[in-house]
Amino acid sequence: MHVYMYESVNNIFVSIYTILSMIEIKKYLCYTTCVNMKIFIRKKGDLTMNFFDIFATTLSNERINSAIISSVVIILLGYFLRRKKIFDDQTAKVLTKVVLSVSVAALAFNSFMAPIKPETFTQGLNVLIWGILIYVLLIFVTIPLYHKYEGDEKDTLRVLSIFGSTTFFGIPIVSAIYGAEGALYASIFNIGYRIFLYSYGYIKMSGLKMTTKNLRSMFLNPIVIATFLGLFLWLAQGYLPQVTVAVTNASGEVVNQTVSFMRLDVTSPQITKILTYLAGLASPLAWLAIGSTLGSVSFKDAMTDKRAIYYTIVKLLIVPAINIVVLVILTVTHILPVNLVSLGTTVIMMATPPATVAASYAIRFDKGALLASNTSLIATLVAVIMAPVWIVVVEMIGHLGIF
Repeated sequence: MHVYMYESVNNIFVSIYTILSMIEIKKYLCYTTCVNMKIFIRKKGDLTMNFFDIFATTLSNERINSAIISSVVIILLGYFLRRKKIFDDQTAKVLTKVVLSVSVAALAFNSFMAPIKPETFTQGLNVLIWGILIYVLLIFVTIPLYHKYEGDEKDTLRVLSIFGSTTFFGIPIVSAIYGAEGALYASIFNIGYRIFLYSYGYIKMSGLKMTTKNLRSMFLNPIVIATFLGLFLWLAQGYLPQVTVAVTNASGEVVNQTVSFMRLDVTSPQITKILTYLAGLASPLAWLAIGSTLGSVSFKDAMTDKRAIYYTIVKLLIVPAINIVVLVILTVTHILPVNLVSLGTTVIMMATPPATVAASYAIRFDKGALLASNTSLIATLVAVIMAPVWIVVVEMIGHLGIF
C-alpha cells in the first residue's frame, strides 16, 4: 500500500509539472521560430531531468528550510509535551484562542502597514478575486469527487474539502515562508473564505437559513475586523491626512517622507512593535497547539477509516493541484495573472486540514461527527508533511518562468 501511495503522489506531481511545461511550450510557440523551439524543448527537457536538483536547491534555501524545520520541530515539541502530560486537555484550546483572537489578528492588521504600490495593489486585487472564485469552483468540483457518497456523509466531506484551516494552519506557514507580502495576500485571500464558510458552509451543514448570530460570527470577530480595518487603511492611505516623518532609506540616509497618519509602522513604531511581537506568536503557538492536538488522540481508529483517507488525498493533493493548474491558465492567458508569492500563498492555504469551524458544524448538527474527527486527525498529520512538499513544488514551478 505504501508503494501504491508513493506512486500515486509521485504521478500527481509529475502530471502537474508536465501540464505546466506543456502550457509554457504552447505559449512560447506563439513567439519563436522552429529552431528556437528546439532549443526551448531541450531546455525544458534538461529541467525535467534535473527535477531532483531543483528539489535539492529549493530545500537548501535558508528561508525555506528554516521555516520547514522550525514548523516540524515545534509541532513535534507540542506532541512530546502532550504525551508527557506537560500539556493537558485544555492547552491546545487555550493556545488556539490566543492565536485566533490575538496573534493572527495582529498579523493580519500589521501586514497592511506598508506603502501601496501598483504591483502590490494589482496582486492583492487578483488574490481577492481568486479567493472568491476558488470557493465557487470547489463547490462544484467536489460534487463529482464525492459522487459515491450520499446524504450527510457527502455533505460533510464536501464542506470539509472546500474549507481548510487557512487561518490557524495556513497563515502561520505563509508568514514564515513569504514574510509580510505573503501575510498580506493571505489576509486578502481569507476574505472570500470567511464569506463562504459562514454562509454556504453553515447553510449546507445546518439545513437552515442564515441567522443573525451567524452573521455576527462572520463579521464581528477579531481577525475579520483587523483584516477589513487594515485593508481600508492600506487602500485609503493616499486620501487620509498626511504627516511628514523622518525615515531611513535603503542606503542608510535619513530623509523626510510624507505618509498617511495611520501608517503606524512609520508614525508610531511603538504600536507597531507591540503588533509585531503579538504577530510573532502566531506561528510557534499554532504549531504547539497542532502538536498537542495530535498527541491527545489515537491514530488507530482514524487510520482504518477509508473515507478519511480518501478525503485526505482530495484535500491535500487534488485541491491544491486544481489551484495550481487553474492559476497557471489564468496567468498565462493574462485573465487573472498572479506572481509566485501569490501562487505559493494560495497553494499553502488550500493544502490545509479541515477548518475547525467546518468540523464543529458537523459535530453541532450531527452530520458525520466521527467522520469529521477522523478526517481532521489524518489530514492534520499529513498536512504537516505535505506543506513542505507543496512549498518545494511552487519553487520548482518558479523555474518554468510562468510567474
